[in-house]
Amino acid sequence: MAAGAGAAVAAVVLAVTVWPGGGTNDGASGRTGDGPPPKEARPSPTYPMSKAPQTIPAVAEHEAARGPGWKPGPEGQVVVAKKDADDLADEGRLLAGELQLKYAEGAKAGPGDVELALSSGDAGGEAYTLDVSDQRVRISATDDAGVFYGTRTLKQLTSADGTAPEGVIRDAPAKAQRGFMLDIARKHFSAEWIEERVRELADLKYNQLGLHFSDDQAFRIESDDHPEVVSDPHLTKAEVRRIVKLAQDLHITVIPEIDSPGHLGAVIRAHPELQLVNASGEPARGAVDISKPASAKIVDELLKEYMELFPGGYWHLGADEYRALMASDPEASYPQLARAAQQKYGSGATVQDLATGWLNDRADTVRPSGKKLKAWNDGFFRGGTVEAAEDIEVEYWTGKEIGAREPVEYLDAGRKLVNLNDEYLYYVLGEPNEFTYPTGERIYEEWTPRVLRGTQPVAEKYDDQILGASFAVWCDLSDSQTQAQVADGIRMPLWAMAQKVWDERKPAMSWPDFQNLAKRLG
Repeated sequence: MAAGAGAAVAAVVLAVTVWPGGGTNDGASGRTGDGPPPKEARPSPTYPMSKAPQTIPAVAEHEAARGPGWKPGPEGQVVVAKKDADDLADEGRLLAGELQLKYAEGAKAGPGDVELALSSGDAGGEAYTLDVSDQRVRISATDDAGVFYGTRTLKQLTSADGTAPEGVIRDAPAKAQRGFMLDIARKHFSAEWIEERVRELADLKYNQLGLHFSDDQAFRIESDDHPEVVSDPHLTKAEVRRIVKLAQDLHITVIPEIDSPGHLGAVIRAHPELQLVNASGEPARGAVDISKPASAKIVDELLKEYMELFPGGYWHLGADEYRALMASDPEASYPQLARAAQQKYGSGATVQDLATGWLNDRADTVRPSGKKLKAWNDGFFRGGTVEAAEDIEVEYWTGKEIGAREPVEYLDAGRKLVNLNDEYLYYVLGEPNEFTYPTGERIYEEWTPRVLRGTQPVAEKYDDQILGASFAVWCDLSDSQTQAQVADGIRMPLWAMAQKVWDERKPAMSWPDFQNLAKRLG
């Protein structure tokens, strides 16, 4: 499957698709089912056939028709039926404000209006239909998320050209997870800056925001249970709740990450007794000693404290770059870990098994909340006595670690992956360790969700196991850029990735044309 696409008049649909609002489409120009009648049934010789809409990401399908299209006017309304108001009032009010229209609940849509509606059917919750006809717009979906994405499309159409073209748009994402990961531990970002990114992400149909808020440099969210680990400056819980609320309103899930058992330097500074040391007494940077019950106790207490603060459906457990497993002989270097592994898992167990058991234990702490679990790929190991729990999604970012495993190893084992390929999707401040700032052009022209490591894609047969992708900002050299410079630097990479995770087709637009469209859209 080639990922990404440009605008096309009508996409070729290989399988029959059920769309919100009823009806199916088999790739032909007409429609069947209970949806609106084919455009041929209401021709208007006064107007030429409409042109394909230009949006980022591109829509999956547009059925052209003759007509004037639609543009917001002073008498226009955004209309939501009373039966749908509990679900769609927020979307309606937001769109009304953006397009300077009135919001009308329970009114009948007329010329100049936009109607938002929930529909029955088997379409996915993020799929939507946008019908422009009779001088009005109707956006329908089986879930409020789909309706919201339809409003993002309409917002772009009217901001770019002033008029939404006549015809029917049918649209749905290629990938379910479309994310942005932000390292707020190494660099403090203000709540206002994060909120502005949330709004930008929402307009591009992203649906996840990851917050990595604990690392060696700092711990950046207020804690009631362990205030001693918190660094200054940091986000207050009130600020986090505000960010989470905004994200929820814009159909973005905020995913927290307290990385462990590595990257815990800020916790260790407050609790030096938890520091992992090797056989020579040398400390392992950022690593807690997982043979000590007190290490598990404080991490579990932090995990439990923040579950209420982050009510979304995902949690990131970290698990990467544990220093003990970066030694050439972990058992000789860290004999206390080797002994603990054998005591817990048997005489053949190793430090790797103890680390995998730590990951599983932290998963057990979070799992009762019902959240889906994630961990970095270098926290999963081949062989061993203990295996990582099957329900933990792999966030694949690197193949440079000791004992590096190709993505197909995880896929062949049946695991599901999210793509964070550090070749294309890692924006590392200061460009240390041979990282270079990613560009929108490279993402747009070279990368697809199947390009998990390096530049080569995995086989198409694995496509369903690749759940999506996330673009990551890491602040290793935190003073290298200001907040404003980061926002500017990630803009086009985020636009390009939005295109490639939403639309599976090869882009039809050239990169310069895509850039120009992005400028027009804002």
